[in-house]
Amino acid sequence: MTTTRISAPRSEFRDLALRVRAAGHLNPRRRYYFVKITLTIAALAIGWAAFVIVGNSWATLGLAVYLGVMYTQLGFIGHDAGHHQVFGSRRANRLLGLAVGNVLIGLCYGWWVPKHNAHHAHPNEVGRDPDIGDGLIALPSEGQRAGRWNPARLLARWQAQLFFPLMVLRSVGLHVSGVQHLLRRRDRSAAVEGLLITLHLALYLTVVALVLSPLKALAFIAVQQAVFSVYLGCTFAPNHKAMPIIPDNAEMDFAQRQVVTARNIAGGRVTTLLLGGLNYQIEHHLFPTMPRPNLRHAQALVREFCMASEFGYCETSFSGSFRSIIRNLKATALEAALTKPLPEASVTGG
Repeated sequence: MTTTRISAPRSEFRDLALRVRAAGHLNPRRRYYFVKITLTIAALAIGWAAFVIVGNSWATLGLAVYLGVMYTQLGFIGHDAGHHQVFGSRRANRLLGLAVGNVLIGLCYGWWVPKHNAHHAHPNEVGRDPDIGDGLIALPSEGQRAGRWNPARLLARWQAQLFFPLMVLRSVGLHVSGVQHLLRRRDRSAAVEGLLITLHLALYLTVVALVLSPLKALAFIAVQQAVFSVYLGCTFAPNHKAMPIIPDNAEMDFAQRQVVTARNIAGGRVTTLLLGGLNYQIEHHLFPTMPRPNLRHAQALVREFCMASEFGYCETSFSGSFRSIIRNLKATALEAALTKPLPEASVTGG
């Protein structure tokens, strides 16, 4: 899906920004984040305490589900820290991100932040958004289309059916990408992050190995990471997938680029809790530093601006977003199936 350029009134977006700031929607919410962070870490600690108390039992698989959910909730806090929503100091936000990401979850915060910033700068833009195709399956390139049984082409044809099953592997991809990033950098900051991730891994595996038998330990780790992966994937996928794709170097201003590529999820405070505030994706992309609890208050102003600018304002239900995604995946899969293999000479260069 692609989008065409609409003349975007930059002065009107500046007016919106001034109105949003005057309304206090960009003001920090320190009390909210203090309570949020304290309760989330306490809930994580309760989960691990219950794990030790239950002991070597298959009942710990229920706690694996619970801890998978808590890992994702911690990830939302790391996301907010990465956007400097929590503290006024860049250093304080980074320290929080390292504590939540590297120590408590085991993900590389220093890899994720620049990757996510690149996504925000060029959402759904071909060649510039690192999240495009971040579903483990992408349409094969022209060079890959030769051959009826080419693996890339076969995976592309079945991407709608494989979308949810492959989501289970999302956390594995995040862990691997983070470690690869640290190995490439090899500087002091990378060494610190590597030590923090090693600390997390050592504590995690030690506790699990001391409490559970080997078979139960493997099952616990698999379930906990799978729940973390699927929950995380289900919170990020509705935001941009199956929304317009922007051609490389398209002439679009900031506001239009952010609005037309984003999708909001309708719902109240429970939806915001479950999705970590990412249900207000349009507001978040227009004002990334806006604290999570302020997004819903800014919605009316943002919606008015989007409609007046003729950008549209995409908002649907959670289930509706996934119906759109699956329809889009089926359409691109059909495209892959109907694409004829290139002649042998064109692939080999003659």
